[in-house]
Amino acid sequence: MENKLSRRSLLQAAAAVPILSAASATVGTTTASATPAPTTPSGGRPDTTDPRFTIAVLPDTQYLLDDGGSDAEPVAATLRHLVREQARDNIVFMAHLGDVTEHGTVTEMRAASRAFEAAGRLSYSVLAGNHDVSGDDQRGDTPYLRAFGPQRFSRMKTYGGSSPDGYNSYHVVRGGGREWLVLALDWRASDAGLAWAQGVLDGHPLPTILTTHDLVWAEDDGTAQLSDNGQRLWDRLIRGNDQIFLALGGHYWPSGRTTMTNDAGHPVHLHITNYQDRYYGGAGMVRYYSFDLDRGVIDVETFSPWLGAKQDPTPLESEHVELSGDVDRFTVEIDFDERFAAFAPPVLPVPLPPSAVMPRGTVAYWRFDEAGLATAGADGAPVAPGTVARDLTGNGNDLTSSLLHASGPETLTWSAEHHDAQPAHASLRFDGGKGPDRGAVLRTGPNAPVNSAKFESGYTIETFLKLPEPFEGDHAWMGILSWEGRAGDAGKHSGWSDDEPTCSLNLSGERFLQFVVYPVPGDADPTSWSHAIPSAAGCTSRWSTTAGTR
Repeated sequence: MENKLSRRSLLQAAAAVPILSAASATVGTTTASATPAPTTPSGGRPDTTDPRFTIAVLPDTQYLLDDGGSDAEPVAATLRHLVREQARDNIVFMAHLGDVTEHGTVTEMRAASRAFEAAGRLSYSVLAGNHDVSGDDQRGDTPYLRAFGPQRFSRMKTYGGSSPDGYNSYHVVRGGGREWLVLALDWRASDAGLAWAQGVLDGHPLPTILTTHDLVWAEDDGTAQLSDNGQRLWDRLIRGNDQIFLALGGHYWPSGRTTMTNDAGHPVHLHITNYQDRYYGGAGMVRYYSFDLDRGVIDVETFSPWLGAKQDPTPLESEHVELSGDVDRFTVEIDFDERFAAFAPPVLPVPLPPSAVMPRGTVAYWRFDEAGLATAGADGAPVAPGTVARDLTGNGNDLTSSLLHASGPETLTWSAEHHDAQPAHASLRFDGGKGPDRGAVLRTGPNAPVNSAKFESGYTIETFLKLPEPFEGDHAWMGILSWEGRAGDAGKHSGWSDDEPTCSLNLSGERFLQFVVYPVPGDADPTSWSHAIPSAAGCTSRWSTTAGTR
């Protein structure tokens, strides 16, 4: 039959436009069984390996801890909520932004200390605001320091240390499988305090969140700009330390945000969050900074656990349960790997030997590095027709490359690009096209055992692929994996087309993956569609499907 590049191309492991193919492709059998829902790996505590985790931020609580009319319950309710939801929301840390109390008295600080007992096992930082202390961090002993000095944090696993004066501290937080530095600075860091902070940064080249009390102030529309103290911090500390990517402050209202460019040419996100001017002195409002390393975003939301728990809230209370304005609920986009590459590049998994990634029952396993190819070339080198990709299971399902029509040698080349999770750190690049019709394929031999396999007891198929960037939107259908042969010849008549292959994984011109397979009983052609997969530069997708016993 003709090698036509369409959705119904009957190609074995084929691709026909610019695409990085699977750096590995696996076909195996599996047995379907009922499995219970997974439990939290850390037994109720946050999972520090999950790429989605939360850092909670608690701003000015001064009106709730005031000798003139104190009610610490909203603060305690928020802290109890964070403890209770620590595993569900994967809360790895909480940062208070200062102005813990209204007057900084012994009585108020004792009340604050008792309220914070509700934090239990939660790791957190607290810094001093202008209502807690006066002067800079060389002020000496205060009720604040006795309540929230180094002795308060020393039991926490995250605690790294404090400045000699005790008013500045840092924590090393684990989240998303990596470490983060949280730098909690006094509301007026002295020259000595800034020198200490620089030493911490120099000794901990980690992505850093700087927290302080007085940083930026905002217009009514939420547009923020540096305060006088914020300008000093920017000039003396933030702009010259590329690892500071997020800086948070309270003190002023309304809330707001801005983004500035540091000396390395990278964005630094500066936010003010403060709700003491809202109902009930802020009602213990807490802000979630929910990191999602897979999506490359920080999702921000603001709410009051104390108000949310009320059984019969008043209309005013209901209005303040959560805030949804642009400065209170928003998303910050960050390419984490790229942003932190200069000082904390991700530690990527090393290549894995074939034996480490072939579970029992693997029928065929192909990869395009030295382990899998009969001949290996340099990055960008053409893959000559006839090149063999060995079936590393030893079952004899080797693939042989060929070029279609008048395709030139640049149509199929080696590539060093790979998905972080790929066992093999190598790929093939397919640079075909539909005008003129050109492409390349890899085929099993006519007597390969996989050709006649039916997988009636279940199967798993996994591959890695990357789309071209930009994806123009006018691409032809692309075959990624197909069984050669007509469905009609196998006795399948779905009403769509007897020319359909019996099993195929395809990519549409709209970036949707389509998986079609004909079960042994019946003529139906169950089709599964993915969402539109990303084509951003550097984004490689991992695709797998598992089917149980039919």
